[in-house]
Amino acid sequence: MSAPLPKAVVVTRAESTDGPLSRELRSLGLTVLLWPAVSVGASSGGALAAALGSLTDFDWIVFASRHAVAAVLELLPQPPPAVAIAAVGKATAQVLRQRGWRVDLVPDEADAEALIGAFAARAVPRTPAPRVLYPASSRALPTLAAGLRALGAEVTQVEAYRTEGAALDVEDCRALIAQDAIAAVTFASPSAVEELATQLGAADFARLLHGAPAVAIGRTTARALTARGAQPVIASAATLACLAATTHRLLQTRS
Repeated sequence: MSAPLPKAVVVTRAESTDGPLSRELRSLGLTVLLWPAVSVGASSGGALAAALGSLTDFDWIVFASRHAVAAVLELLPQPPPAVAIAAVGKATAQVLRQRGWRVDLVPDEADAEALIGAFAARAVPRTPAPRVLYPASSRALPTLAAGLRALGAEVTQVEAYRTEGAALDVEDCRALIAQDAIAAVTFASPSAVEELATQLGAADFARLLHGAPAVAIGRTTARALTARGAQPVIASAATLACLAATTHRLLQTRS
């Protein structure tokens, strides 16, 4: 009798079979199954280009994801000399620094609340109120912009990229759930949680996470899972490498 196939770790973020999270998981000896519940594409409007063409109107640019960094760098390869840069998370900051951008503010935790707290701790805003450019996803939560405005900042939020649902082979997904073939499910954004739950349906989404632990990249993603009845494990740090490592350690403890 042949040995049973190893259970797979599901990757729900938008990436190819050779994507960064898949590579990290495979490097740890884990079998990877791609269920890209979301897709990331270019923004259809010109609001970002217009804002970047008027950078003298801003004191800060705030980046909440690497997708936002990529969208801005495509239009503005060189760092602006007179604008301060803030990044939600070390992974986002690292991408900027690799391209030669100075990053002035990075909170310890990789979420919007932490960045708002970091601004507040720096006594930002000052007088006059700082003008903040926030290039964001089409599905960006209101937390970051609202929190900065509550501190007195003038925030201009522009769509830098679009996050949309990606079509899954739902019947294949359901069959694998029924076969108990899933070891863990990784989530790198609240959008991935929402889309996978919507496409599978509430009953199958609950069945999936009853049989396989959910691993979230950060607190915001974890809250989206908790709101749907899951009890996620949060990665040790909000990077794809740590998401993979946390998943690996979790599965080792459950074996």
